[in-house]
Amino acid sequence: QFLFGSERSMIRFDMSEFMEKHSVSKLIGSPPGYVGYEEGGQLTERVKRAPYSIILLDEIEKAHPDVYNILLQVFEDGQLTDGLGNTVDFKNTIIIMTSNLGARFLDKRGQIGFSAPSTAGIPQKIEDQVMGEVKRAFNPEFLNRLDEVILFTSLVDEDLIKIIELLVEQINGNLVAKQIRIRLEPEAAKYILDKTCGDRSYGARPLRRALQKYIEDPLSEALIQGSLPRPAELVVYLGDNGIYCRQIGDLEGQPVPAGGVEESAPAAGTPLYMF
Repeated sequence: QFLFGSERSMIRFDMSEFMEKHSVSKLIGSPPGYVGYEEGGQLTERVKRAPYSIILLDEIEKAHPDVYNILLQVFEDGQLTDGLGNTVDFKNTIIIMTSNLGARFLDKRGQIGFSAPSTAGIPQKIEDQVMGEVKRAFNPEFLNRLDEVILFTSLVDEDLIKIIELLVEQINGNLVAKQIRIRLEPEAAKYILDKTCGDRSYGARPLRRALQKYIEDPLSEALIQGSLPRPAELVVYLGDNGIYCRQIGDLEGQPVPAGGVEESAPAAGTPLYMF
């Protein structure tokens, strides 16, 4: 969105779908005489329609080596010929590849002999170990065509809290049609983080499931039961026995008097339900 003005400008591929030799044709299209010849390739067709894009190749190390050969041409010439013989221009794209190679070495940073994750960068010894794994997985001609290789440390609590906030904004986007907006208190976000990501090495993946459990599912039940007044602004906060939700006003921020939205609606600040 920052570069091209829209989140739709990202083209994402899970490279575990391209582990077999024959799957390479899915990127550029099948050759003449084969099934799917007229359909074009998944990569080339999407870049042809959206030449200003970010291409994300997730877990690139899982792809078949022939995929790397295809990418070499893109890195070198900035173009690729699809199965139909059309030349597709990649010069206005940014290609980002992610990998879990060497992740086990990065997890050891907090152990004896290494710096704590929150106080220092990646020690040189661990960086050398990770880059050794990368060099064993990819050929030199492939690595030489990369502009940058970036090593990321494990996510710290501040990063995970920001991810929770972004996920809550996504939930609010889905609730616009229902005339509901939620606000997550920092203490509640920290509680969800501690309950969900006790082992920080698992990263942020469990957070989406946690927000579904603690926020989306109870909200859905309340909507179905008709116990949730609308329009409303709700705050999710940490109570004595867990996560609570209460109404603090309407969508314009005005306090809601007792029985203000519906005859059965609770007063502003009254807990509506407990997660």
